[in-house]
Amino acid sequence: MRNILTLLDCLAPYLSAASMRQLSHIITAMITMSGRVTMLGLSRWTNKGGSYRSIQRFFYTRIPWPQLFWALFRQHLFKPEVIYLLVGDESVVAKAGKQTHGLDRFFSSLYGKAIPGLSFFALSLVDTQAGQSYPLMVEQRVRSAAEKAASTAKSAQQKTKKKSPKRKVGRPKGSKNKAKKPIEWSAELVLMQAMIQQMLTLIKGVLPLNYLVLDGHFGHNNALQMTRQCGLHLISKLRHDAALYFPYEGDYSGRGRPRKYGSKVDYVNLPQQSLKQVSVEDDIQTRIYQASLLHKHFDQALNVVIIVKIKLKTGKRSHVVLFSSDLNLAYDLLIDYYCLRFQIEFNFRDAKQYWGLEDFMNVTEIAVGNAANLSLFMVNVAGLLLSDFRQHSPHAGVLDLKTHFRGCKYVTETLKLLPKIPEPILLQHIFQTVARLGSIHHSQPHINSP
Repeated sequence: MRNILTLLDCLAPYLSAASMRQLSHIITAMITMSGRVTMLGLSRWTNKGGSYRSIQRFFYTRIPWPQLFWALFRQHLFKPEVIYLLVGDESVVAKAGKQTHGLDRFFSSLYGKAIPGLSFFALSLVDTQAGQSYPLMVEQRVRSAAEKAASTAKSAQQKTKKKSPKRKVGRPKGSKNKAKKPIEWSAELVLMQAMIQQMLTLIKGVLPLNYLVLDGHFGHNNALQMTRQCGLHLISKLRHDAALYFPYEGDYSGRGRPRKYGSKVDYVNLPQQSLKQVSVEDDIQTRIYQASLLHKHFDQALNVVIIVKIKLKTGKRSHVVLFSSDLNLAYDLLIDYYCLRFQIEFNFRDAKQYWGLEDFMNVTEIAVGNAANLSLFMVNVAGLLLSDFRQHSPHAGVLDLKTHFRGCKYVTETLKLLPKIPEPILLQHIFQTVARLGSIHHSQPHINSP
């Protein structure tokens, strides 16, 4: 197994000697420790040079995290022959108190409601062959006072809004056309564009990117136009009841503006010429349709893939509407690429469960940013170590990895108390035996100690 300190050599150009030394102590402690990942917890698992004050100094130092993420990825994880996707998503971390920087109420899909906490937006590169996501950039989303006031006013308006009378058929008198090209720049889109542009600048000339994959929250024209301005194509999801139209293919009437929109898409009676694939599994029929369609809120035609599932016994049906701004993207690739978006959720899960994304107690802007970036940076470090570990234990997980390093830590500290170090063969046997205690998937006996 590769030595942890060897993995960090590529970070030396971007960190001072003190920060490099502190980071090596922190990463070694995180891969070894049990319990909550806080500054105090880390200090209890570090050797000489990793005191609480040293760890505190690291968390209060400005660290160039995008450069560190990219250096580690390029040195140890990058495969030139693989196609990568740029995937973005937001994660909400529940937090109590009043002093933490950026503390606000954000919607959490886990709770199904807005909760007090912190919001972080992350970008990752997804390997389309291995189906593995590698986080490369994390930024905290902080709402300004103006955004909070506007949100509060809108919420109050919706509560007091009376049901308006049914509007007459036709276009209201005096209404004007609205241009779809200009973007309504929300703070969320501004943050995303800045992160994407920084990412593209960082990887320029090394890794070509064509697609940005986002979840259904960003399935709107503003996100699409922002993505196109960054030189990428968007892959996302529309609402199940999105009002889509076929392009009009009839003759020009000779009067007025040429007709653009044809018949509206009926999700129950989709045209047979758009059908691409039919399959049946466990009495559920899956029908996949693809067509170039129009939406009145989008500035351009969309490459739409509709996945319809029908339960053959009951006739019940449901459907999902995926889309891309790339009109030439095949339906199977569009589906595969959108499914790979979910890999970033596993990054957030590991960061919260093992690497302290939900544990940190820092309150200042710099310290909160360092804690969030460090937790997702450890996802990549653990992935590297697991790739070696799984050569001898194919089903090993993060808990097995931490158990192995913790057992080696116990043996190392015990050996310091002995008057004489045992013979190398016995020493290796001790390391292998103790390192397997408590593991879920036992490694083979010839694994070397770190």
